[in-house]
Amino acid sequence: MLRCAITDRSLFAGDESQKQLRLLENAVHWVRNGIDLIQLREKDLPPATQVELAIKILQIIATESSPTRLILNAAPFLALEVKAHGVHLPSHSPLRPGDIRRRYLKHHLPLPIVTVSCHNLAEVQIARRNHADAILFAPVFGKTIDGQLVTPATGLEILHDACLAAAPIPVYALGGVTEENASQCIAAGAAGVAGIRLFLR
Repeated sequence: MLRCAITDRSLFAGDESQKQLRLLENAVHWVRNGIDLIQLREKDLPPATQVELAIKILQIIATESSPTRLILNAAPFLALEVKAHGVHLPSHSPLRPGDIRRRYLKHHLPLPIVTVSCHNLAEVQIARRNHADAILFAPVFGKTIDGQLVTPATGLEILHDACLAAAPIPVYALGGVTEENASQCIAAGAAGVAGIRLFLR
């Protein structure tokens, strides 16, 4: 089962420096436990701070000689600057996976991993046509904020349909995924699971 840990330092207590330290502590844990992808998603931070965090996570990966790969959320220019392993694109991004790959090749970097967010079958079909490397399909079990459901669940049936539509592109199930229900996502056809709280320590 593939695993993608998505960062969100706002869930940690303390001041900004403490939140960033906790994020990096989690990154060490993920890398040592063989998480496949870490998606750095701290869009409210200044670009320079995002770069600092990305470099530190890449150093952790290198130190541990880990196969974990770092992708940056919706920030291809920052990903190029730090030589991250790839980029995650939101469903509404004007950029396509091919655009990201061309930018990496132009900078003489290895081909990046490009993942794409999808929320319905139409978006899955677009991501497949655009040759995404992986799809994060959400919200399978709904999206909650502060305990309140803000986005209804797509459900396992739609996840199954999304996996069929995406094939052979791997699909990560996202949104309300827990250790208890992750196996249901795999049974529905997902190649893996993604989450924020799912992987937090």
